[in-house]
Amino acid sequence: MIARVAGTLIEKSVSHIVVDAQGIGYRIFISLSTFYELPEPGENITLHTHTNVKQDAIHLFGFYTIEEKKMFEMMIGISGIGPKLAINILSGMAATDLMEAISHGNLSKLVGIPGVGRKMAERMILELKDKLTKFAPDTAGKKMDVQTDATDFLKEDALSALVNLGYKSNHVRNVLDQVIENIEDSEFTLDVLLKKALKQLSG
Repeated sequence: MIARVAGTLIEKSVSHIVVDAQGIGYRIFISLSTFYELPEPGENITLHTHTNVKQDAIHLFGFYTIEEKKMFEMMIGISGIGPKLAINILSGMAATDLMEAISHGNLSKLVGIPGVGRKMAERMILELKDKLTKFAPDTAGKKMDVQTDATDFLKEDALSALVNLGYKSNHVRNVLDQVIENIEDSEFTLDVLLKKALKQLSG
């Protein structure tokens, strides 16, 4: 799983970009919300990414904020919403606004997004409302603080590294959650996170 891509922006369009990361060009599909935040070609860029593996292709979807990535991953877990539709939905409404609309059961606002009908909007509210409450209690519709963003960022990097070593994704997530819960702020680096997680994983 590729959780983050950092490099030089080579090409950009409203639907996808190409990023050169150490000589490898990654094509990354994006929403309009992310497009509006992009620098000009030739400048450096860092995006949170989701890797979608299909039978005949591997696609990368990129996000300027961690909120947008999490909304995308929640939406593709709903029957009838694939990655391309999820990106289209995020192009029609910013992630924080989408969180707020779902959390408050605002059906009319959701139906106003291109590609979202009444039944799909109802399904989104039904399946995501409780998840959003757990994801960001009392803060739906607001940006998460910097510490939360950094925690998620390091967790995704650690998860990617440990899965590449052969550990099971679900088990690694549980171990990382335990480590993060008990780790001191002054120790919170990727190296420390990996060392502590590996110590638990190796028994």
